[in-house]
This record gives sequence, C-alpha cells and structure tokens, in this order.
Amino acid sequence: MTATIPSRLLPTDSYRQAEAPPLESVRLLVVGDVMLDRYWFGDVSRISPEAPVPVVRIERREERLGGAANVARNAAALGTHCGLLGVVGADEAGDHVERILRESSIHSYLKRDEAISTIIKLRVIGRQQQMVRIDFEDAPTETILRDKLTQFKALLPDYDVIILSDYNKGSLVDVAEMIRAARAAGKTVMVDPKGDDFTPYAGATMLTPNKSELKRIVGSWKTEDQLTEKAQKLRTDLGLEALLLTRSEEGMSLYTANEVLHVHADAREVFDVSGAGDTVIATMAAMLGAGVSLPEALATANRAGGIVVGKLGTATVTRDELFAQRRKDDGHA
Repeated sequence: MTATIPSRLLPTDSYRQAEAPPLESVRLLVVGDVMLDRYWFGDVSRISPEAPVPVVRIERREERLGGAANVARNAAALGTHCGLLGVVGADEAGDHVERILRESSIHSYLKRDEAISTIIKLRVIGRQQQMVRIDFEDAPTETILRDKLTQFKALLPDYDVIILSDYNKGSLVDVAEMIRAARAAGKTVMVDPKGDDFTPYAGATMLTPNKSELKRIVGSWKTEDQLTEKAQKLRTDLGLEALLLTRSEEGMSLYTANEVLHVHADAREVFDVSGAGDTVIATMAAMLGAGVSLPEALATANRAGGIVVGKLGTATVTRDELFAQRRKDDGHA
C-alpha cells in the first residue's frame, strides 16, 4: 500500500517538492552501545599444521565505528547534524573511536569509563569472507551510567530526533527513563531493540526490530494476517505510534494505528548484511526529521538498506548515493 498515513509525526511532505529533503537541518542524537569494529584482511593459502583451520596472513587493517556509533556514522553520512552519547573505555580503542567521530563530523558526547575496556569486535577476513569474529566487551559502571543519563537530559533541548540503539551491552539500562524524558520534551524517539522484553521501550515513537527479535517477543507466525495481528497488538500494548519490522529478503513492514505498509527488498546482490539495520533506522530517522511522509521515509530507508548490503562490513550510504539510486530506480538516470 502506498497511501500517506495521517500521523502527528509528519507535518509536511517536502520530499515531493525537492529531490532531496533538507537533511542538513535535522538534529539527531544517537544514544546506545558504542563499539569499535576492527577488520584484519589477509590472504588464505594454506591450512594450519596445528589444527584444521585456515591460516590468514594479515595484509591490511581497518577500523570502523560499530554499534550505536555506526548508526551515528550513517546519520552523519546523510548530512544530518548528528551527536553520539555513549560509553567507551579510557584506552587506546576509545581514542580511536573519538578520532573517527571527529573525522566523520559527529559531535562526541562520549563518557570515558576507566574501569572498563572499549567494546571491540575484531573480524578476520580472508578471500573476502569473514573467517572468525572475536569480541571484547565490558558493561559500563553505575557511576558512568548516572552521568550519562544526566547528560542525556541536558542534551534534549538541542536535538529533535533521538535514536536509542540497544545492543544489550549495558549502556541503555536507563532506556525507559530516557524515553519518558525525551517524549515529555516532545522529541521523536526511535528504538532499535534487543532482548526478551520490550516493555522498557514503551512509549517510544517507533521500534525497529528484525524478524528474529520480534519472534522472541510475540512468537512465530504462519501467515501475514497472524503477523499483522501480533505486531499490532505489540504496538498497542507498548503505546507506540509505529512498529517497523525489517524482514531481510522479504523487505520491510510498517505497522501504525491506521495502516500497514509493505515494501519489497531491493533486488541487489547481497555482499554483507552487517549493520544494515543501523542504516535503516538512521535513514528513517533522518527522513522523518526532515518532515518527509511516512511512506516516503519507509521507501527511502528500504533503498538505503538495499545499497548498504552490497558493501563489505559496517558501511554507510551517502546522501548522493541514496538519491542517485532513487533517480535510477525512477528511470531518470
């Protein structure tokens, strides 16, 4: 369905009047679990004599923002005024995160916790395939989390759209209070949820679970009607304005009080799905912040997800890429 959904989220539809909405005017704050993604690329030419595993001779290393920081990176790549609030360690990895944030024009509000190490996901890539991933992670201390909550409330007047990116690593234990404070301040609040209980996200504007995350909450379904019933009940129970279900190769479905919208996945070669959900929520938030209608924001987020899965690792989509693809899809390229 393509009808515009009446919603107090969406005051105007500037998308139709201009090729690209004024994303540079969007002030977007991302809060959540901040990580550093490390990639070690190498050549695989033999099997180890010590165990039946490939030997990867490392030739190149890359570092990228991960977790909530990747959401912020995606939002900044679209041209928004983006800030990031989270926790990293007082260590070398935390320094790298700060450096990349500066290079990406993201306003850093990171809290440095001397009691923990920065969350790192180390991926070893051989022949363009991930051979192994090694995770290093610690939960933030209570003192740092209290400071972060205080700073979150202080930052609310400076931002219009809030993204809460929950990777279940401990940075969003106060998510319910954050949602209450942001909604009381009149902000649009979007949440990428995790875990077995979504009740802490009650009152948010929109949740963006994937299929496996939704099934953990509502159980499985056999038909679209069953899925719609379960998704709408969850949306109503949590007091959400919308629930956006990302469905991989099946596209995305958006549930509101008035309509259900489906968009099919773009038929592109899938190279790596890492971080695709980050791209979707960042694009959706940026478009809604720019006053775009919900159906148009959904279509654009779907297009962005289709582009990013054709790239390796936690990649981003730029505004130029996004709207060049739109022109191509519309037959104007």
